Amino acid sequence: MKTDLDTLATALYARIDDELKASPWLAPWRPKVGITPTLSDAELLTLAVMSALLGYTSERRWLRRVDRDFRALFPYVPQQSGYGKRLRAASPLLTSMIRMLAQDTTLWTDDVWLVDSTPVGCGCSRETAKRSDLAGWAEYGYCASHSRYFWGLRLHLVCTLGGLPILFALTGAKADERETLRDMLDTAPDVQATHPQQTIIGDKNYYGREFENDLTERDLKLLRPARKGEPERAGAHLFKPLRQVIESINQTLKGQLDLERHGGKTPAGVTVRILSRLLALTAAIWHNDKTGQPVKRSLVAYDH
Repeated sequence: MKTDLDTLATALYARIDDELKASPWLAPWRPKVGITPTLSDAELLTLAVMSALLGYTSERRWLRRVDRDFRALFPYVPQQSGYGKRLRAASPLLTSMIRMLAQDTTLWTDDVWLVDSTPVGCGCSRETAKRSDLAGWAEYGYCASHSRYFWGLRLHLVCTLGGLPILFALTGAKADERETLRDMLDTAPDVQATHPQQTIIGDKNYYGREFENDLTERDLKLLRPARKGEPERAGAHLFKPLRQVIESINQTLKGQLDLERHGGKTPAGVTVRILSRLLALTAAIWHNDKTGQPVKRSLVAYDH
């Protein structure tokens, strides 16, 4: 099997289509009597993944490109309004397909996870912060890793050392990282149950006796750097190189998948654009894993 965009798109479409035939309840709700959509749900998600991999942040520009260059793969290309509406309604399906593809890789069984959060900017001006539909969810926050303030959200990500997304959440910029991790674990008990005695590596923000006791009760082992005034903790020699790993994963999302150039202006719009990028990353890792590529997180074969 080749490693190029057309091959990935074909394999992804077939995998999602097979999953929807086996589990039709995953598809967005539609009336039993009515017009069947010309563009299938599998094609819709494949379009979203290709858009993210090719770096398109404008749906109109992307659909013009599809109409010009990808008619062989997508005989019917919808208008931007219809495409956007369908995609926003498909957010739960995107989430399900991220999990489905992740479980279909050899990386899913890794016994070490990384946890971190990264800023997702949603505006740069005071007027945007006052008038945006995102106000109330998006808020001002500070990113210590890059020493900058921002207005927007945070993407919280639990992933393997190879960058495969396991759990994720999108919150306000000031959300507590420890509580968010707990919420992610609570909403995915099946994932936790299939990964007993998992090791989670985080930064200094994942601290607290109560928090660590809670993870221990969940049969999870937390490794983090010591905070000021604390004695050196186990695995201290690993934290510096692993910090570079999580920063590299975040950079893949931001530098290659344009995480902070999502262009969303409403909560639903931002959510579906972030999910599309997570699905694109997962799909690339899935395809690289199936084709035996040495670097699972490489997007080079698919970004042109």
